[in-house]
Amino acid sequence: MKKNILIGLSGGPSTAINASMAGVIRAASASSRFNTVYGALHGIAGVLSRDIIDLSPYSSEEKLRLLIQTPAMALGSCRKKLTAADWPAIEQVFQDYDIGVFFYIGGNDSMDTVLQLDRYFKENGSGVQVIGVPKTIDNDLPVTDHTPGFGSSAKYLYHTMHEIIRDSEIYPIKNVVVVEIMGRNSGWLTLAAGLEHFMGGVYPQIVAIPEIPFDEFGFLNQVKELLKTEHTVICAVSEGIRNHNGDYVGMETKSGAVDTFGHTYLSGVGKYLELQIAEKIGCKVRSIELNVMQRCSAHLASKTDLDEAVQIGEAAVSAAEAGATGIMMVFERTSNHPYAVRIAQTDVSNVANLAKDVPECWHDLSDQSVRDEIKQYLLPLMQGELEPIRDKTGLPVFLDIRGIHSTRE
Repeated sequence: MKKNILIGLSGGPSTAINASMAGVIRAASASSRFNTVYGALHGIAGVLSRDIIDLSPYSSEEKLRLLIQTPAMALGSCRKKLTAADWPAIEQVFQDYDIGVFFYIGGNDSMDTVLQLDRYFKENGSGVQVIGVPKTIDNDLPVTDHTPGFGSSAKYLYHTMHEIIRDSEIYPIKNVVVVEIMGRNSGWLTLAAGLEHFMGGVYPQIVAIPEIPFDEFGFLNQVKELLKTEHTVICAVSEGIRNHNGDYVGMETKSGAVDTFGHTYLSGVGKYLELQIAEKIGCKVRSIELNVMQRCSAHLASKTDLDEAVQIGEAAVSAAEAGATGIMMVFERTSNHPYAVRIAQTDVSNVANLAKDVPECWHDLSDQSVRDEIKQYLLPLMQGELEPIRDKTGLPVFLDIRGIHSTRE
């Protein structure tokens, strides 16, 4: 008997998460195995509050094309950690809506939700399938070669670093620029910000990732030495860099607040290092926190990223048709030259609450062979552009599902 499906989005936004949702909607709507495609507003929190909508009006190719190019999360998001008390309530909602498959699109913590629900449904024999679709700009999910959203964020950082470099080097005066990059515990995005240097450019001369303990004294000395021969020093620094004791650098500049999963809200290391440079070195210095622009800059989206996001959403539906549950879809890179991937699946227990660091063999960023490997890994993910869908004034148009944005003709 045909069942309905439900889609939820969770965690931080990205340029590509809606594209994965579009892939699920497209494949599920074309399938003979399913009836209505529902969406939960604000992820699993919306399931619990029964904030659920019919996505059938958005299943036409015209609407899906708009959805693919729409950044952030068209259904909204949440950061809710489930407890055992939530499981029966979720099961009741699924029964009431006749849900046979739940697709949850998100990162590490979202896969914890997939794991919990899958175990619960298996134990009580409800038969509901639960499938995770990866998403995170941090690129820190284990097993998968990369995650949807990362390629577009990497492309944004590469372009933006170019612009910062050219803005910073025009005057022949000693100056330092510290650019703070997202990345709580992994430095994948910061490597993308350093790509110009890895490809043979001068800047950024300093690239600091969380996987390598940060020596503040050594950093200041390196800046001093560079300023002896160069008038501009540019640093790409992850928000999550830690000292040798494992403490976040510049903790006194952070709020100390944590989210529902116990993660500290990070930002401010760039400003902290700016103040240290001003005090200890005394040259012109500024810090730039790129912040949320790294996540949802659709104007610099990677076509490869969006295409793959759609494909992995479609593949998740195929996995559901084959009876899969308790899995997360993954990319397996089969070739760098030419770039090629295949889509597979892994048990979600291999992903939930775990993280993938930049490998130790890439920690020596002065090694040209390491730089070449990083370049070969990153560049294919950043390729291509989609032609934006525009209104009659030439401005881009995005899809509004929740009805909270202004509209224009």
